[in-house]
Amino acid sequence: MLWATWWVWVAGAIALGIFEMLAPGFIFLGFAVGAAVVGFLLLFGIAPSLPWMLVLFAAISLVTWLILRQVIGVRKGQSKRIDVDINEH
Repeated sequence: MLWATWWVWVAGAIALGIFEMLAPGFIFLGFAVGAAVVGFLLLFGIAPSLPWMLVLFAAISLVTWLILRQVIGVRKGQSKRIDVDINEH
């Protein structure tokens, strides 16, 4: 029952945080927050069954991702502009 060990979820959160640094865009950060929350719930003795842990992980990840997109994402009517092509030099 490795999925019921708190440090596995926290290690997964750290790995997802590292992936976020390698591929910025706030894709993995929501998943990292979800994994960290589940890990800390297990640390504090709240141990639901695996299906409930996965539902909790998915719900927290989705809410976090939506909040990050609203706060940090591209605004409506705004576009990204790239001025320099890395292949020109």
